This record gives sequence, structure tokens and C-alpha cells, in this order.
Amino acid sequence: MNGTPANGTSAMAGTAASDADLPGLPVASGRETAREVWRLSRGHRLRLAATGVLGIVSTGVDLIVSVAIGFLVDRVQAGTADLATVLTVAAVMVLSAVLGAAGTALTIVLATRVYHSVLAALRERLVGRAMTLPRHLVERVGTGDLISRSSDDVTAVADAAPAVIPVLTVSAFTVIVSLGGLAALEWPYAAALAVVLPVYVAAVRWYLRIGLGVYRAERTAMSARAQQILESQRGYATVLGFGLAEQRHRAVMTDSWRVARQSLRARTVLSMLNARLNFGECLSLAAVLVVGFVLVDHGASTVGGATTAVLLVLRLLGPVNQLLLVIDTLQSALASLSRMIGVVTIPCGAPPDVPAQAAGTSTAVRLEGVSFRYGEGPRVLDGVTLAVPAGRRVAVVGVSGAGKTTLAGVVAGTHLPEAGKVTRPGRTAMITQEVHVFAGTLRDNLTLAAPGATDRDLRAALEATGAASVLDVLPDGLDTLVGVGGHPLTDAQAQQLALARLLLTDADLVILDEATAEAGSAYAGQLDRAADAVLAGRTAVVVAHRLSQAAACDRIVVMERGRIIETGTHGELVDAGGVYAGLWTAWEAAR
Repeated sequence: MNGTPANGTSAMAGTAASDADLPGLPVASGRETAREVWRLSRGHRLRLAATGVLGIVSTGVDLIVSVAIGFLVDRVQAGTADLATVLTVAAVMVLSAVLGAAGTALTIVLATRVYHSVLAALRERLVGRAMTLPRHLVERVGTGDLISRSSDDVTAVADAAPAVIPVLTVSAFTVIVSLGGLAALEWPYAAALAVVLPVYVAAVRWYLRIGLGVYRAERTAMSARAQQILESQRGYATVLGFGLAEQRHRAVMTDSWRVARQSLRARTVLSMLNARLNFGECLSLAAVLVVGFVLVDHGASTVGGATTAVLLVLRLLGPVNQLLLVIDTLQSALASLSRMIGVVTIPCGAPPDVPAQAAGTSTAVRLEGVSFRYGEGPRVLDGVTLAVPAGRRVAVVGVSGAGKTTLAGVVAGTHLPEAGKVTRPGRTAMITQEVHVFAGTLRDNLTLAAPGATDRDLRAALEATGAASVLDVLPDGLDTLVGVGGHPLTDAQAQQLALARLLLTDADLVILDEATAEAGSAYAGQLDRAADAVLAGRTAVVVAHRLSQAAACDRIVVMERGRIIETGTHGELVDAGGVYAGLWTAWEAAR
């Protein structure tokens, strides 16, 4: 069953046109991403502050090694160093290294816990929002984009943790503390390094300007590839039946090569960043060595002080390069993060409306001058006007391509009309011929529609749809695993399960798009009886696969080329001798 959170009034042409302009689901801007991450960090901010303090202290302790070496150099040069001095310096160096390493490890652990806590919260929000996205939006952009964001992008953000967290929590603190140490040692050292910093800044700005777009293009290409693979898998029978295997293979390969080209482009950008970093490293060392030579030559610094400065710069260059190199991973993760948050921050829209008409009126569904087309193609619906009385069943019939399924989608809210207006009850549910059995227990499959349903309710729904006998063949009853890897269900049983699920939703409007058109006719009567049980007392729109279904409805609508050409009861239309009468005659003859 496909639940449709239908609004009382569908959007008009302007909304449909603007939606159609979007190539895929939205991508959050940098500001939106930062704002959402800050919101998700609520409850973890005190831990983040403690992590920052611990990181700075641990890095400061770790820098004592460079200072101790400089101190020893000065004592050796002055001739005052003895065994006690060497042992003392060695002990200080070992102690600072141990304490620094322990503090750094604890910093990484705390930062990792916060990172994954925030990521888990984001993942829950992503899945929750994906399950409530308007169906017309998902249908338009393709499910491959959504699947890529909830799988590839989540994996990219999660896998970035081992590379990003140690660098951001250690290298960033090392840069801050090392610059402070240079300034405290002799300000000219810090000034010399500051002169070279614009080289790094320019490299980062260049990379940030180029990199994010490159990685977004790579992720977009991955989404397109996922869509091609998904469509080939879902339409496996069609692909084989029409001999489309080679065509689908070429489509997948084309999109795969597009991913490869975008990946090579990203690696090229990274190589260009490395060249800029190596140039900055050479300049940094040269600048500090020249300043040290001048200061020592003028007596403004000691050899030990110059040694400490060089060691600090050498220790600083590693984290700086790591920090800049990890931008490669960080950019990829941020591109994925912005795509995830783009889904999370899609507006939920207005809540479902009350029934389309005020209390006491008899019309539940109304279409007024509705037109619809797929993309830039021809109109599939053209000025359709229809009223469905409350509590009545209306069948939609016509030859293939008449617009029946599109009309059902517009009524359900799957498609937004480009013109006209649609009103319907707030609680609307729809099932199609392509029903799905979820991997899990039979109880899980049924309670998807009604989480609060008891086992008694579930059994009653199965019995009403004629599926109670299924329980007799399932080894564990409602606790039997079905779907992929579980107990197999026949096509008819799967459709009965979908009808039972629909019954449990207790929707005001039910739309059946050939939902009982199970392959073959052996179970046709059984499925029709199940549909009757589900539709009893409800407003229904039925796209009829068999004209016997249409004959059982209160009213029949005949469509041709996107227009309603006939409407009336079964008897009225047969007596009129029009298109429906011809279809009925052919149906009777074939049966």
C-alpha cells in the first residue's frame, strides 16, 4: 500500500512548473548545513567544550618536547650540560609525550562519540523525512537520488570520521598552540610564519572554490548511476521480455563512466592542492631559518631558541598539511552532508486538510478543469472535471494510454496538476498492481499501516480480505518472516496482504489502480471479494482492469486521450451503445 498524505487542495500550474525545474532533491547551502548541525548538536555542546579544552591542553603539553630540546641545545653550547641535565630533559620529554598522547587519544574518543551521536540523529531525521516526502516529488526526481542520499552519502559521512576527527581535533589545536608558542619564544619567528600563511590561505580558498562543486558533481553522477541500476533491477522482467538488456547495460555503463570522469577530476584537483602545499612548506622553513640566522647573528636569540622555533615549525607543518589534505575528505563529506540535510530540511507543507467539502455535503472528491503532462511531453489529462460522491465507488475504464493511471495519481496526490484544482479527504490511501512485501514478519508488514493495531485487529483484517488461510501455512503465524529471505508469498497473497494493510489504515478515500489485477484469473474472484470488503462504506476510485470490477461500482467513468467521454452506471452506459458498450461486448465475448 502506498499511503498518500493528500492535502485538501492541490497546487496549481505555478507550483508544478517550479517543481519541474528542479533536477533532483534540493541540496542545503553551507549556512543551512551549519544551522542544522548546530541544532543537532544540542545536548552535546558541553561535551564539545570539554573536548576543546582537553585538546588544547594536550597539545600544549606535547609541545614541551620541542622546548626541552632547545633548552638542552643551549646548555650544551654553554658547556653547562651534564648527565643530570640530559636525564632531566629526557624524563620531561617522555612524560610530556605520554601525557600528550593520552590527552590526544581521549580528545579523539570524545570527539568521535559526539560525531557519531550527531550523525545518528541526522540519519534518523533523514529516514523519517524520506518516508513522509510528497510522492509527486519522489516520483519526479526518481528514487535513485533518494536512495543514494540515504546510502552512499550516509556512508561517505560516516567513513570520513577516522580521517577527519583526529585531524580536526589534534591538528587544529596544534596550529593554534604552535603559533602561540612561536610568538612567546620570539615574535619575529611568528611574524616570519605569518608572512607565509597567505600561501596556505590562497591554496585553501582555491580548493574550497573548486572542490565543493567537483564533489557535488561526483555525488550527482553517483545518484544518476544508482537510478539506472535501480530501474534495471525493478524492471528486470520487462528488460528480458523486450530484449533491452544491452540497452540498459549501455545506460548503466554511460553513467558509470560519468562517475569515473568526475572522480578523476576530483583526484586531479587534490594533486594540484598538494603542489601548493609543498610550495608553502618550503617557504615556511626557509623563512624561519633565515629569521633564526639573523636573530642569532645579532644576539637576539640563541641557537637553542632557533632550534626550538624550527622544531615548532616542523611540528606545525605536518598538522597544517594534514589539515589541508583532509579537506579532500572533508569536502566530500560536506557535499554528502549537504545532500542529506537537503532532504531533512524539505518543508513538510501544510497538514492534511479536513474532507474536501463541509459537513453535510455529499461530494468527497472533486476535480475541476485538471490538466497534467509528464515533463515537456503532451498532455495526458486535458481539462478533466469529476465529482465523486461520499461513500460511493467510481470506476475508471478505457483503453491503454487513455490516462486512467495518471488520473488516479492526480487524485491521490502523486502528481500535481499543471492546471485546475483537486480536492479530496485528508486521509487518502492508494495501492497499485505492483504491491510490495517488506522484509520482516507478517505482523510488521501489517502494522506499518496501523502501529497500534492488536493481533486481533490484524487477524480480522486478514479474514476480511480472505487471507486468513495464509496463517495456516505460515510456520510461526504472524511472527513468520516474509519478503526477501523469508517465507515466499504468491502474487495473490501479496495483493491480499496489501488490501489488509489498506483496511487497517481506515482511510476516507481509497484508490485502487488495478490493485486486484493479479496475473491470471484463478484468484480474480477472491481478490474482487477482498476489494469489496476493503471498500465497504468508503469513497473509492477504482482503475478497473476487469470490466466485471467496473460493473460492480456505483458509477463508471470512461476515458479516452486524457478526457472523460462517458459517465454513468453500468446499465446506462451499456444501453447508450457508446464506447463502454463496445468494451463490454468485447469483454463478454472474450470471457
